[in-house]
Amino acid sequence: MESEGKIVFTEEQEALVVKSWSVMKKNSADLGLKLFIKIFEIAPTAKKLFSFLRDSPIPAEQNPKLKPHAMSVFVMCCESAAQLRKTGKVTVKETTLKRLGASHSKYGVVDEHFEVTKYALLETIKEAVPEMWSPEMKSAWGQAYDHLVAAIKAEMKPSP
Repeated sequence: MESEGKIVFTEEQEALVVKSWSVMKKNSADLGLKLFIKIFEIAPTAKKLFSFLRDSPIPAEQNPKLKPHAMSVFVMCCESAAQLRKTGKVTVKETTLKRLGASHSKYGVVDEHFEVTKYALLETIKEAVPEMWSPEMKSAWGQAYDHLVAAIKAEMKPSP
């Protein structure tokens, strides 16, 4: 939800996100890897979007470059979600958003990829904090992810 350009993220949504993120934070490397393994299970062709996986004979989950990348993506998703209500916007540095927009555009990321990632992210969080999981938590995380994606898409320029 947005109100005059400012994102409306309720106190309840923030509490659900912050509480679950505080539990997941210490395992963010492993959870990030789980997120990407889920993405590749759902959409195996997504591996082709990553130069370090494209021609690698090593299984994705054993590729030494995937875990750090996966962790940075997972942490960015979670940190930006945890800051939404406080700031009223996605709090990823503008230079990072521009870089993400450019790289996602360059590698041919489309809406379906973002949808697969959303599903995989929600499933990863659900498995990480099953005792906390609820329809409200799913909605809060889903909304936070949608705002992050909207910010990335705003920086995606069509290829000439």
